[in-house]
Amino acid sequence: MSVRPRFLPRLTYRFRVLGMGLAALPLGVVLGDLDAGWPSWAWALATCFAWPHLAYLLAVRSRDPYAAEARNFLIDSVIAGSWLPLMHFNLLPSAVLLTVATADKVNSGVPRLWLKALPGTLLAMLAVGLATGFAVDYPSRTAVVLACLPIMVIHTLAVSANLYRLMRRVQQQNQQLEELARRDSLTGLDSRGHWQAQARRRLERREPGGSPTTLLLIDIDHFKSINDQFGHAAGDDVLRTLAALVRDTLPAGQVAGRLGGDEFAVLLPLGQAAAEREAERLREAVQAAVFEGQPGLSFSISLGLAEAPAGGELRDWMEAADQALYRAKHGGRNRTEGRVMD
Repeated sequence: MSVRPRFLPRLTYRFRVLGMGLAALPLGVVLGDLDAGWPSWAWALATCFAWPHLAYLLAVRSRDPYAAEARNFLIDSVIAGSWLPLMHFNLLPSAVLLTVATADKVNSGVPRLWLKALPGTLLAMLAVGLATGFAVDYPSRTAVVLACLPIMVIHTLAVSANLYRLMRRVQQQNQQLEELARRDSLTGLDSRGHWQAQARRRLERREPGGSPTTLLLIDIDHFKSINDQFGHAAGDDVLRTLAALVRDTLPAGQVAGRLGGDEFAVLLPLGQAAAEREAERLREAVQAAVFEGQPGLSFSISLGLAEAPAGGELRDWMEAADQALYRAKHGGRNRTEGRVMD
C-alpha cells in the first residue's frame, strides 16, 4: 500500500499562490499590449488570484487530499495552456510559464504527473486558440522581459530552497535511523549487527605482534528467575545497570554491544591476562550494585574471554569465548573463564 502524504495540499498551496501571482505580471503586461477584452482579463484574474485558494479548499476538504491535489496540478496545466493563446504565444512568457508549470509537476513528487498533464495543456491551447483565431505575436518587448524576471528568479529560488530543506530533513531522518540501527534502545550499547561489524574490522586488522584485542562475553546469571520474581521492569533495570557498569568500569577503547536477551559482548584493547583482571573488576562491581526501591534485587554475571587470533573468522573467535563462558556457567556461575586461541 502506497503512502499518500496528506501534507501535499499545504505544501503546494504557498507555491501555487506565489507562482500564479508572479505569472500575473507577464500575463498582464502582454494582455495590456494586446488591448485584450474583458473576458481575457477576467480569466487571467480568476486563474491567477482566485484559483490557488479554491484549489486548496478543494484539496483539504476532499476525502483523499492527495488525489485531489494531483487533480489540481492537472488543472494548473490546463490553465497554463489556456494562457498561451491569450498572449498570442508571445515567446518568452509562453516558454517561461510552460516551463514553470511543468517543473511544478516534477517537483510535486507525484509519479509521471508532468506527462499526464500534457494532454490537458494541449487541449486548452487548442480550445482557446480556436477562440482567438490562433493569433501569433512572438516578439517580447523589454517590459515583457522584465515582467518575466520575478517568476523566473523568485519562484525558482523558492522551490530550490524548499527542496533543500526537504533534502536536509531526509538526511537528518536517515542519520537518526542509522543511529537507531546502531544502538540497542534499552541499554544504549551497540546493536548486535553494529557490534559484529566492528568486531570483524578489528579481526581483519589484527596482525601477528600487533596490539591485542580480547573478546569478552557476558551472561546474566539466572536472568529468567529475576524476571519471574521481580517482573520484567526489574529485568530491564538489571540490563540497563549492567550496560552502565560496562561503560563505567571497563577501560577506554572498549566496544560494547548487546547481542540479545541477557547476553553482552565487549571488545577490550588488551591482552587476555589484562582483560581477565578488568573482567573481574566488572564482576565485582555487578555484585555490589544496589537497586533503590527494589529490596532483595541483585544479580551476578558469568564471563568468558578469548584473545583475538591473527587471522581467522569472527565466528571462530566468538565460539572460543563462548566455550569459556560455558565453563564459567557450568563451573558455578558468577565467575570469569578465559581461553587462548591457537
